[in-house]
Amino acid sequence: MKTIRILVSWVGKTDLLCMTPDLSEAQQVETFRLLGEKPAKAKQPGPLRTLVEHESFDGIHLISNYPVKLNRWFAEWLGHDAAVRSVELVDPTDYPAVFRVADAFLGEVAKAPAGGRLNLSIHLSSGTPTMAAIWVLLGKSKYPATFFQTYAGQARRTEIPFDLVLDYVPELLRESDQLFQHLAVRGPQDVAGFEQIVGDSKAIRLAVGRAQKAAVRDVPVLLVGESGVGKELFARAIHAASRRREKPFVAINCAAVPKDLLESELFGHKKGAFTGATHEHAGRFEEADGGTLFLDEIAEFDPALQSKLLRVLQPVPGGRPSDLVLQRVGETKDRKVNVRIIAATNQDLLARMNENRFRRDLYYRLAVVTLKLPPLRHRKTDIPAIAGALLARINEQFAHDEPGYRHKSLSAAAMQFVRTYAWPGNVRQLNSALLQAAVMSASDRIERAEIEAALAEGPAEVATRDWSEHPLGDGFDVEKHLEELHRRYLARAMQEAGGVKARAAKLLGMRNYQTLDAQLKRLGVDWKSP
Repeated sequence: MKTIRILVSWVGKTDLLCMTPDLSEAQQVETFRLLGEKPAKAKQPGPLRTLVEHESFDGIHLISNYPVKLNRWFAEWLGHDAAVRSVELVDPTDYPAVFRVADAFLGEVAKAPAGGRLNLSIHLSSGTPTMAAIWVLLGKSKYPATFFQTYAGQARRTEIPFDLVLDYVPELLRESDQLFQHLAVRGPQDVAGFEQIVGDSKAIRLAVGRAQKAAVRDVPVLLVGESGVGKELFARAIHAASRRREKPFVAINCAAVPKDLLESELFGHKKGAFTGATHEHAGRFEEADGGTLFLDEIAEFDPALQSKLLRVLQPVPGGRPSDLVLQRVGETKDRKVNVRIIAATNQDLLARMNENRFRRDLYYRLAVVTLKLPPLRHRKTDIPAIAGALLARINEQFAHDEPGYRHKSLSAAAMQFVRTYAWPGNVRQLNSALLQAAVMSASDRIERAEIEAALAEGPAEVATRDWSEHPLGDGFDVEKHLEELHRRYLARAMQEAGGVKARAAKLLGMRNYQTLDAQLKRLGVDWKSP
């Protein structure tokens, strides 16, 4: 695919003054009157012309807050088919105003290339320092770009020594609990729309508090968390708490749809667009018009579909984030929809971006608000209530299907096991274990052994248990318990070190590998076992 190199820049006063020696006398007088400054006497190319004389671009898009006639003269003087957008900007040092103008401008420019891959270049030397700062923020986040500066007749590529996505976003996500503690004031039962979410731990209160704040705004939300934490449940709650609650909520698991059909499922297709397209088909975006579209497993999009989704999510000039334009497969007709996007993933999108497997610009379109959903092991105080709610639902279902069914409950030992187990599969795994135990239990009391049997745990599953909260009594032996924990750390170190004992010993804080070797033999550790 061809790369299309586009330059964007503000037009600065210096650029306009540098063109004046080539203007007519009347134009020079008018320029002086409009700028309030005398034209340059010595003929100089100025920042922008210096750059276009040193670098080649397929398109030049300029933005200017100066009078239209000056912009027209400048475009003619600069040449290269430069396009200048005239905008109103009362104060060129007003950060919010400059951001709004620059963000909208870049959004339109990013849409422009057809049949090619955009290579965006931003010139930093023209305009005010505020304008340059906003360019850097946008070019290092929503609109990845190459930066250029000019000085003393020379142009050079400028490296900005930080990356907002990889250097700062992960840190912010790690510290989000501290930044938003004030939101953890109400439990789910006290927040309209979130009543189906069970629990009252600080972790779930915080997640609900942030989600409720996001619900009232029509901006895209990205839900991140391990498999089974309830991302669709949260997406439905956000929809129910929003002004769109009476409109459709449409969900699609992107990983469950064959890749060659996913585009049609999302955007629809016209009759005859491809083999098997025997009728017109409205996609999920059109189904969700006026409401919310939930895109689960968003990380499964291939690069081509990522580009198409990005184009649909590009902001409409003057519109809201939910105002979208799409085309059905096989059509050239634009269709307008109003859809609030909620996406979800259990993958590390930041790592995928670093590996060039997920587009940064798409990430920023989806992650206007990012919500981290806590795993079950981080909300242990909620587990008894969640287990109780799940078992009540199972009992209700079984009672409906089987007249005379006796409702089942967890014994104290079973509840203790459920509470202390780490649940790597989160709520989904807990529900599955309770369902199987309820089916197999012969009495109305589910015992610990029946939960353990339902888990059918192997060594990998046992290793996820919170060993510090192992139930006491019932044959518990602290020496054997510590010995087993010792084995697991030795095996883990050997696995992470790739079998190199010296490296494993270093991971464990041992002075030499001989100590590790002796312990492996004494404890009979088989670290190669799955």
